[in-house]
Amino acid sequence: MVDAPAGPALPARTVRSLDEHAAAVLALVGPLPAQTVAVAAARGRALASDVRSAVDLPPWDSSAMDGYAVRAGDLRPGVVLDVVDDVPAGDTRTVRLPPAAAIRLMTGAPVPADADAVLPVELTDGGTSRVRLDGVVTAGAHVRRRGEDVRAGDVVLRAGDVLGAGAVGLLAATGHASVEVHARPRVAVLSTGTELVAPGEPLRHGQIHESNGPQLAAAAAAAGADVVAVVAVGDDVDAVRAALADLAARADVVVTTGGVSVGAYDVVRDALLAHGTTQLVHVRMQPGKPQAVGVLADGTPVLALPGNPVSSFVSFEVFVRPLLRRMLGAQDVHRRRLTAVLTSEVRSPAGRRQLLRARLDWSSGTPVAELVGGPGSHLLGALARADALVDVAEDVTHLTAGSPVTVIDLREHDA
Repeated sequence: MVDAPAGPALPARTVRSLDEHAAAVLALVGPLPAQTVAVAAARGRALASDVRSAVDLPPWDSSAMDGYAVRAGDLRPGVVLDVVDDVPAGDTRTVRLPPAAAIRLMTGAPVPADADAVLPVELTDGGTSRVRLDGVVTAGAHVRRRGEDVRAGDVVLRAGDVLGAGAVGLLAATGHASVEVHARPRVAVLSTGTELVAPGEPLRHGQIHESNGPQLAAAAAAAGADVVAVVAVGDDVDAVRAALADLAARADVVVTTGGVSVGAYDVVRDALLAHGTTQLVHVRMQPGKPQAVGVLADGTPVLALPGNPVSSFVSFEVFVRPLLRRMLGAQDVHRRRLTAVLTSEVRSPAGRRQLLRARLDWSSGTPVAELVGGPGSHLLGALARADALVDVAEDVTHLTAGSPVTVIDLREHDA
């Protein structure tokens, strides 16, 4: 029989609501410093300052169609016009259109001076030296006017905007080769437990494969962080202290899993108690009640999450991910919330905010939430199928099938 360590006398735990603890976590640190990166490498980064366009967009009148630059007043069905020039996209000449003539254009080509419309090739016989008109257009047809999208000097993106693919394209189109963004937060993940064995290794009786580290590393990377280390150690206070010191030297924030409750072997709790800033917390939520938050000796924030895999995942979503997004400089740090309809009843303990895994069905046009897996915090099998968390308020104990409910959308978006 193994003797349980005596451990230090435990301080009273702070009791908080989910929102109170989330606010305490967000207060740990603000956005990281700004740095300049190439626009091609800027996807997923948050702007550190507003960005203004360096050019008009389009930068000159251009053709929206393959066709002919014309004067609308010259057009009548059956008229034949001389084709006096060809202007492909990328032609840098300054071309003028004579009266009663046409200039053949490709899509995106500059519209010649004196032309006021583009006649699509489909309304002609497609001639190259002379062209017969089978239809007409009015002045302004199929012409993209200079600056109709963006004017030089316009603010096109705001500080705090997270750059998706469309924003990256806009930056390039408005003349920017580089952009000022906030640094990515460097995250280290520390899993604790003597029972943990690396994935792929054979299991002995009483052992489990270590899944929290890979799971949280993937979640942190999806949130925009750089994961600098994923480490697992046994239930040894000295080993945990050494690992925390090592990881703090390499990371902007350390996330731990396991060892933070009230058991005799909760070594993360004991290691963190040496730091006067550490707060042990009971959050009125399920799963994820035991939490700890603080600052290590070198000033690195540490968030200690429960060890059960579903508790760890849910805690990351509601506490760690918003902090990482704040450090990234994102204006909006929270997941999208929406209203869905339950497919089954829910019973929830009074005074506990419940976060239930669910899968959303959009086939009816209105999101429908189907619960997956039970409420147990060890039930990892259904987690991979979940793309939402049903958020049941503390004062709600029963919801019937068909009830509207708030859900947290877990799907990644090209933000």
